[in-house]
Amino acid sequence: MDCDRDPRVTFEQLRHFLSRVQRDPALKRQLEEATTADEVARLAQLLGFSVSGSEILRFSGQSAAGVRVRRLDHPGEYPGRYY
Repeated sequence: MDCDRDPRVTFEQLRHFLSRVQRDPALKRQLEEATTADEVARLAQLLGFSVSGSEILRFSGQSAAGVRVRRLDHPGEYPGRYY
């Protein structure tokens, strides 16, 4: 991650990605299946959006394009991940 990156640019990238998610049911399912912020960031990056997992976590609690970014803390391991 570029520490000097303007957070407004990151927010715009995230907002555009989430807007695309709202319009694409298949992408929305992929996003819902992602377990970590890094997995969400990889989906965004595959579509050309410049966003990292840690940047996504910084937006926890905020909304963009009708989607609320929410961090979930799972004790121990991720539920359902290994069975």
